[in-house]
Amino acid sequence: MTILNASLINIIAHSEGFGINTDILETNVLNLAVVIGVLVYYGKPLISDIVTSRKNTILKTLEDAEARFQQASENLSFAKEQLQKAKIKAEQIRNQGTSIAKQAANKIINLAENDIKRLKETTLYTIKLEEEKCLTEVVRLLNDMAFVKAVEKIKQNLNSNVQKKIVLQNTEKLSNFKR
Repeated sequence: MTILNASLINIIAHSEGFGINTDILETNVLNLAVVIGVLVYYGKPLISDIVTSRKNTILKTLEDAEARFQQASENLSFAKEQLQKAKIKAEQIRNQGTSIAKQAANKIINLAENDIKRLKETTLYTIKLEEEKCLTEVVRLLNDMAFVKAVEKIKQNLNSNVQKKIVLQNTEKLSNFKR
């Protein structure tokens, strides 16, 4: 039966088209096994070194990536903290600016009110001065007019007897004054 199987396999193998070659030496299975065995025996340390080197490179790359991620996380936290501080500072500056603006506005209003008050006082003082000046002028004019009238009246009423009497009275007063 084995001979029959072998011859049947030979017939199938030599037939035209696709067939199975059962001759081990002809199919290079043995050669391939030897080459693979040599490669495994001698290539294992080399491949192991390459794999180990690649593994170490990958691990180092992962560690570097982890370190960069950690650094980026710290930088992000720091940046968020700085942003929060900047927002607080901006709010303080805004509030301070508003406060300063209100104070400046109040100061300007107070200065304007003081200027208005001072101008009113100055105006009232000027009006009072002008009134006094006018009053003084009126009094002076009335005095001048009264003096002129008095002189005219004296000239009309004064005759030579009255003049003599006045001169004698004044001379008497002067002589009493000298003593």
